[in-house]
Amino acid sequence: MFYAAALVLLILCLLALFAPLISPYRPNAQGDLVRERLLPPSLAHPFGTDQFARDLFARVLYGGRISLFISVSVVVISTVIGVLYGGISGYLGGWVDLAMMRFVDLLLAFPAVFLIIALVALYGSNLLVLVLVLSFLGWMGMSRLVRSEVLRLRQQPFVLAEVALGLRPVTILVRHILPNLMPTVLAVATIRVGVILLLESALSFLGLGVQPPTASWGSIIQDGRDVLVQGWWVSFFPGLMIVLSVFSFNLIGEYWRERIES
Repeated sequence: MFYAAALVLLILCLLALFAPLISPYRPNAQGDLVRERLLPPSLAHPFGTDQFARDLFARVLYGGRISLFISVSVVVISTVIGVLYGGISGYLGGWVDLAMMRFVDLLLAFPAVFLIIALVALYGSNLLVLVLVLSFLGWMGMSRLVRSEVLRLRQQPFVLAEVALGLRPVTILVRHILPNLMPTVLAVATIRVGVILLLESALSFLGLGVQPPTASWGSIIQDGRDVLVQGWWVSFFPGLMIVLSVFSFNLIGEYWRERIES
C-alpha cells in the first residue's frame, strides 16, 4: 500500500507540475457559454466543463498546484517552528519549559476558525496570507510532540554521557537529539499534509481561502455546489483528487509510524 500511495502522489504532483504541457486549455479561459456550458466528460474535455464553460480538467490540474503547494508549504513552515520551539522547551526544562508550554496552551485555547476569519479579514485572502495563517495555527501540536520526545531522549545514556563530557547544550540538541526525532517528525508531518489539505479545501469552499477565479480543489467544489444536479462532475473530480491525496498521505504517514514502532 505504501508504494501505491507514493505512486498516486507522484502522479498527482507530476500532473500539477506539468499542467501547461498536459492541458491545451487555460484554467480561467471561458468557452462558448451557449454551446460549451456544463458539458459532460468527453474526449475533448476529460472532466467536462463548468457553468462558465471552463475546461474542468485544466482547472483541476492547476488547482492541484495551489492546493498541494499550500499544504506542503504550511507543513514545512509549521514543522520547522514546532521542532525548534519544542526542542528548546524540552531540553532547557524548568521555568523556561513551563512558560513556553503555557504560551502554547494559550494559543490552543483560541478557536482556530475564529482566528482564521479574523486574520483573513485584517490582511485579505491571498496565497501568502493563507500560508502564513495556517502555518501560525499549525505548529503548536508539533512543538508539544517534539517537547515530549526531547524530555524522553535527554534521559538516555548517550545524552547524559555528552553532558558529562561538557558538550554545549546547543551541540547536543542539534547534532544528537534532533536527528533522533526526525523519523517521528517525518511521520507526523506527512499525515499533517493531508490534514492541511482538507482544511485549505474547506476554507476555499467557504470563501475564506483561495479566491475566484484562481482554481484550487476546494474552490472548484464550491463552484459546483449550485449546479450539482445538472453537472455533478464539477464537484466530483476535485473531490476525488482531495480524497486520493489525503488517503495517500495518511497511508505513507502510517507506514513511517509503523516502521518507527517496529
